[in-house]
Amino acid sequence: MRAETNEQKFKSGIVTLVGRSNVGKSTLLNTLVGTKIAIVTEKPQTTRRIIHGVLNIPQGQVVFVDTPGVFKETKSKLGGKLTQRVHEAIKDIDIVVYVADPTKSLGAEERFVLSMVKQLKMPKILVINKSDLPTSEKPYLDDYKALAEEFDDSFELSALRNAHIQPLKDKVAELLPEGPPMYPPEQLTNIDPKFWVAEIIREKIFKALRKEIPYTTHVEVEEVEEKENLLVIQATVYTSEKRYKKMIIGAKGRSIKEIGIAARKELETALNKKIFLELNVEADKHWEERI
Repeated sequence: MRAETNEQKFKSGIVTLVGRSNVGKSTLLNTLVGTKIAIVTEKPQTTRRIIHGVLNIPQGQVVFVDTPGVFKETKSKLGGKLTQRVHEAIKDIDIVVYVADPTKSLGAEERFVLSMVKQLKMPKILVINKSDLPTSEKPYLDDYKALAEEFDDSFELSALRNAHIQPLKDKVAELLPEGPPMYPPEQLTNIDPKFWVAEIIREKIFKALRKEIPYTTHVEVEEVEEKENLLVIQATVYTSEKRYKKMIIGAKGRSIKEIGIAARKELETALNKKIFLELNVEADKHWEERI
């Protein structure tokens, strides 16, 4: 008589985070994976590429996918391109995590995203973010709670404070199908180091200049040279007009210096090595074509 085996099958799958712009998807991705992969700013649609964050768990491997925020109105060329990437990111996946912000009303933009999610046939999880805020600052919480019956499960959590995250991880692990790992265990993301460095610089631009320039700013890392005890990075900041170029540089170069210092500090902490960062700024009306 053959003995029964309790060997657990390896599970793996793609879990896509979707939602309207600026609800905390990138923060949630970073919290779930346990390291900073996606940049986080207060500006909408700062996520431009489909970013993977890999989480290895006892049951297997989860590939979380961060997507650009969805705008109902996509008048700009860039906005239309980003929304198209969201549509592509929700094809052939295993689980959808719909992220909602209870400080924002259920308006036309939110219902547009919900209509996209509703059509999907795979398991769907509702995540109501910002549970750390007092109830008085979440006037639309009950509206989002009422959506729970349309999902397989729902959770309230704080991506920023890393609060109540484990129940979501447990549910994802439960819903994952059996399958082989998609990434080696040591690989945490699909983005290459140059792109990650460029994103850190772009984040610091947004935080330094806030609403003074349009978010349509792009960074390209041209060269990364490893020297003894030093990493030399050369990068160019592209913006659409010369007047924005002047704002980024600032009077006597103060703004670009502030951006460079902030980026260098974060890179040195993350990479645990000294960084020499050289930043140039160029005006190029066609930079969107390269994204």
